Parts: sequence; structure tokens; C-alpha cells
Amino acid sequence: MFGDWGHGICLLLAALYLVIREKKFSSQKLGDIMEMAFGGRYIIMMMALFSIYTGFIYNEFFSVPFELFAPSAYGCRDSSCGDASTTGLIKVRDTYPFGVDPKWHGTRSELPFLNSLKMKMSILLGVSQMNLGIIMSYYNAKYFENDINIWYQFVPQMIFLNSMFGYLSLLIIIKWGTGSQADLYHVLIYMFLSPTDDLGENQLFFGQKLLQLVLLLLALVAVPWMLVPKPFLLQKQHKERHRGQSYSLLFNKDDPDESESQSVPSNIDDEFDFSEVFVHQLIHTIEFVLGAVSNTASYLRLWALSLAHSELSSVFYDRVLLLAWGYNNTIILVVGVFVFICATVGVLLLMETLSAFLHALRLHWVEFQNKFYEGDGYKFFPFSFTLLTDEDDL
Repeated sequence: MFGDWGHGICLLLAALYLVIREKKFSSQKLGDIMEMAFGGRYIIMMMALFSIYTGFIYNEFFSVPFELFAPSAYGCRDSSCGDASTTGLIKVRDTYPFGVDPKWHGTRSELPFLNSLKMKMSILLGVSQMNLGIIMSYYNAKYFENDINIWYQFVPQMIFLNSMFGYLSLLIIIKWGTGSQADLYHVLIYMFLSPTDDLGENQLFFGQKLLQLVLLLLALVAVPWMLVPKPFLLQKQHKERHRGQSYSLLFNKDDPDESESQSVPSNIDDEFDFSEVFVHQLIHTIEFVLGAVSNTASYLRLWALSLAHSELSSVFYDRVLLLAWGYNNTIILVVGVFVFICATVGVLLLMETLSAFLHALRLHWVEFQNKFYEGDGYKFFPFSFTLLTDEDDL
């Protein structure tokens, strides 16, 4: 979801209106767009709450920063430093307690700084959700009492994902905490290309090189761990399950009816096709290994969405509202405010919300659910308030 607590509040008020008056709307015939919004009122409310939360982190209210939690930690070095767009800012107070310091807005380094912040936050959120998906696969295997999937799917997948991107997430947090200037992408790339090289200025903590070697070995071991044992164990399990079923029941030769009713085919189930199972496991392993990279990169769409929303909001505020305000003309001011409201509602609240919802839906369906959802014949029943109401009535 985009990060602007002003837009988030507007969206939250609209969602609360639909929730409060849901009994009235549920009994009326609504248009296509209104019916779609009413059906997703709780999703819109959750998106609005998350937009308010991330808006506090980015410190944006209709693209305007506020000193909500404390004064800015930075001040002017001398009288020639007139505003935040000039050089000469120095740290004069404690670090801003929550979110982005308001002095960052309007500086030359604002865009690189916010890009780096939002990119790293997207990676942290993506790795966390993918780990949650793998944990869900553990509970699926536990529910169906499938120990093979626990030890030869869940465990190596957790090791492989966190040896690479879990470690990257750890480096991001350490870099934030220490203020290091290390290039994390250089660290991750050369962790595989040149694992024995000296880290130099990219070293964040003592023993980092040894830890990277251990994680690299774990990642390399996890791939054959996922691929090789499971087909052989499934074949052994199949043989044990069908042992003794190639025999037929005894019957009376003089009674043909009994012969037909009690005879059992010598081959009840199809034979275990080891090559097919192995190829399927090979595809699943390759898909997970490549998906660990592509899925993590896919979460960067959250950074792109936030960046696009922030820039559009800034353009509408600076080039429409402030521009109209500067003319000192009532008619131009009214037109400017009207255009600003229409642009905010039409583009930033409607189109951007729909775009954020579709991207979030894709991340849930592809990057998250492919870690545990298999769709092997169990019918999917979506969550429905109507079904809950019917059950309560019964």
C-alpha cells in the first residue's frame, strides 16, 4: 500500500462509512463499482490502516512532512543555511524517534535516501512473508502427518531462503543500526562469486566472512537435500503400503458368483513411476531455487508503488495547489483547489488504491501461496461473512 497518512485517513473514512452502513447497502441494489467497493470494504479498511502506518514512517501527509513525534534532529550550521534545500545542516538533537526525519524532505539527497529506505523495507517485508509461507507448509505437512515433506521440503527450503535473503535482511538491520556505508548488494553477490575474498569496507561485524562461508555451504547442501531423498523415500513408502496386495482372496471354485464377488485384481494401484516423481521433484526444486530470487525481486514492486504515489502527490501539491495559491486570485485559487481535490480523489485514492490492491493480490497469490498451497483436489472455499451468518442461524 502507498505510504501517506493523509490519503490513508481519507480512505479509512470511506471504508468505515461502508462498514457502518453495511446493513443498508447489503439490502440495496448497487452499481458495479459501488458493489465492488462494498464487497471489499474490510480489505480497503486494512489497506487504509497500513497506509497510515507507512505514512507515519515516511512522514508524508499529502506529500507534506510534519514534526509529529519530536523536533527535527538537524538544524542550520549558520545563518546562511535558510532552508532544508541548502547545505550546512548539522545534527543538533537526538535522532528523530519514529520514521523519516522531516528535514530530509526537500533536500538534494531526499530521493536517493527514500529509495534506499523503501527498497530495503520491501525486501524485509517480502522475506518475512515468504518465510511465513514456508512455515504454513510445515503446518500442512503436520496436519496430514507427512514427515517426508517436513524433513525434505520444509527444512531445506527454510535453510536455503534464509542462507541468502534472510542473511541479507540481517545485514540491512545491522546497517541501519550501525550507520555503516557497506554495499550490501556487493556483499551478497561476491558471497557466491568470491567467498574467500577479504570484505574490506563492506565488513559489518566480526566473523562475517566465516558466517558467509557457512551459509553458502548450507545453501549448496539444501538443493540436493530437496531434490534427491524425497523420490526414493516416496518409492519406499509406496512399496511398504502395497506390500501383500498382489494376492487374491480364496473362493469356492464351484460358486461362480462368489468367484466374481471376492476376487481381487492382482494390481490394485498403478505402479510407482519413479522417473515421473523424480522429474516432478526436480521441477519443484528448480522452481523454488529460482523463485527465491525472482520472488524477492518481485516484492520491490512495493517500493515502486510507494515511489510513484509519493512523486504524484508531490507534483499535485507543488504544481497545482501551491501554484494556484501563489497567484493571489480567488478564481484561480478555487479552480486550483478543485483540480487538486479531483486529482487526489481520482488518481491518488481510486486509481492508486486499485493498483496497490492488485499488486498486493499478486504477491499473496504467487509469491506467498506458492510456498504452501498445492491445489491437489481439495476444493477452495473463500472466506465469506454470509456463510458465517448462515451457520449462526442454524
